[in-house]
Amino acid sequence: MKNIKNIAFDLGGVVLALSLEGAIRTFEKMGLVDARERLDAFQQRGVFADLESGRIGKEEFRQEMCRLIGHEVTMQECYDAWHGYVDHVPQRNLDMLLRLRQKGYKVCLLSNTNPFMTMWTESPAFDGHGHPMSHYFDHLYLSYECGVMKPSPAIFHMMLEGQDALPEETLFIDDSPTNVQTAQTIGIHTLCPQNNEDWTLFPEIQELKR
Repeated sequence: MKNIKNIAFDLGGVVLALSLEGAIRTFEKMGLVDARERLDAFQQRGVFADLESGRIGKEEFRQEMCRLIGHEVTMQECYDAWHGYVDHVPQRNLDMLLRLRQKGYKVCLLSNTNPFMTMWTESPAFDGHGHPMSHYFDHLYLSYECGVMKPSPAIFHMMLEGQDALPEETLFIDDSPTNVQTAQTIGIHTLCPQNNEDWTLFPEIQELKR
């Protein structure tokens, strides 16, 4: 890890504690009875993937939810449903992000996400202290803005180009084995914690923060 200059983090399950069950409950509450079959912890499918890859926007997603559910749903209901994915944001993770930046590393987010989630992550409510998520990163690479989702190699190359970083100088941390495998094929160093595992205690991270 001596040559690492750039560190890219996944959002759900790494920066914030993810709850797939929470999202299933909130989408079911909205009226999507087959939410369990439609939602995923790592990579969405169908209309959910359309939203997270930027092929459709919030209004198109809302309209499709209305069609699937069989009655009108509001933007607020869609926001609340997506927010079910959020369990909590561990302060230790945020502290480590700032510590790594203070040590001189380029720190970015590389996330499959969507504009409903960004409504919250980029609000003062994100960390409970009045700071949006962007306060903790040098740059955010969000799938719906990039127009492509992990595990496509394209989004990794976008990140490397944007960070002006070489693969061998980059560490990628994601709880999805599939995403990590793609990063490895490009030559990026990786860590693959379990969902919501305390990665701040990993020896590789402890070495970087010294």
